[in-house]
Amino acid sequence: MQKLLRYLCFMKVLIIGHVWPEPQSSAAGSRMMQLMEVFINQGYDLHFASTAQRSSHSSDLETLHIKNHEIKLNDSGFDAFAKALNPQIVVYDRFMVEEQFGWRIAENCPDALRVLDTEDLHGLRNARWEAHKKKQPFTEGFLVNDMAKREIASIYRCDLSLIISEFEMELLQNFFGVPKKLLVYLPFMVEEIGEAETAIWKPFEERIDFMTIGNFKHLPNYDGVLYLKEAIWPFIRKELPQAKLHIYGAYPTGKVEQLHNAKEGFLIEGHVKNSRALTENARVCLAALRIGAGLKGKILEAMQCGTPCVTTPIGAEGMFGNLPFNGTVADNAKKFATAAIELYSGKEKWQKGQENGSILINNRFLMKKWSKVLIEKLEKTSAFLMEHRLQNFTGAMLMHHSLQATKFMSKWIEAKNK
Repeated sequence: MQKLLRYLCFMKVLIIGHVWPEPQSSAAGSRMMQLMEVFINQGYDLHFASTAQRSSHSSDLETLHIKNHEIKLNDSGFDAFAKALNPQIVVYDRFMVEEQFGWRIAENCPDALRVLDTEDLHGLRNARWEAHKKKQPFTEGFLVNDMAKREIASIYRCDLSLIISEFEMELLQNFFGVPKKLLVYLPFMVEEIGEAETAIWKPFEERIDFMTIGNFKHLPNYDGVLYLKEAIWPFIRKELPQAKLHIYGAYPTGKVEQLHNAKEGFLIEGHVKNSRALTENARVCLAALRIGAGLKGKILEAMQCGTPCVTTPIGAEGMFGNLPFNGTVADNAKKFATAAIELYSGKEKWQKGQENGSILINNRFLMKKWSKVLIEKLEKTSAFLMEHRLQNFTGAMLMHHSLQATKFMSKWIEAKNK
């Protein structure tokens, strides 16, 4: 008990970010900000470090009293930094970061709880992309890929891994055989939708047009827009010739901008600073995702704004559980277009979708519920870390063997650079 109380009194947390968070650019950025909000509300001493360059879209973390650190890859200076900081918890933002810094943390902060925030399962996303490229039905065989092997190894090397989707929790346990004690189901975490929020939503009559949003550095988002352009939007436009589709997203490339066609009402709008304001004005959100993994930030934000959605089975994956969806899930282009037209044109169906969105938020994604789950799991595991690690021999074995290669490759690169 004394040991547990000691950990409850003070926690220093180091997050090693793949990038500096951009909540207005991606769901991954929003997810990271949600995690940091939990730590701040708990009174933890929070530090964020990254090797990436900041962009104009990056959040100003210092205004949130988060201490920022710029670090380098393959640099022994990180060892001194980590040892001096001596965090009780280290969070890796995606498995690639754990591969780069996991062995350094293990050597310099051996008593720190090592936590992997997967964001989504990259191996699953890669498997779906390979099947899509080859125009083959998705099978379990695609899951056995090099990225999945790296990611699962990273999960084992960490003490806990945060998993954003129930589907991915089941996949990790039932297909890959990862022990449940290493996994923490942690979906999006947002505030409750009450009467004060719904009262300011614009009604059906004051909404206009379709919208979608997504960071174009993320391949599933580009593929989704291409799917809309080639297979879905022509059906919708034929039935609703005055309607427009507004496509928002950071980092649009030339091939994305070439899809813009004002005459067809297919409008590439680019990055926006306030996506919620635009979502609140749209009548229907389209999330035409054929590949991908995790939870979809665009659908969550649409529910927060009272904007019903049409999406695919991959888009809806992990979002609604046993509750009704906030719109329609369609598994082919014609069904998708038909559902979009019906939702856009039918007030009663639209209002039901809006109502379902509120129910989903309040039953599945509340910050007050999941922040408590996360903190309790982190603090209990931290307090009994030795016992926890004794039950993860596979992780200890992988830490011993696979990270030795990473360690010596990193040291070789550092020596070469000098």
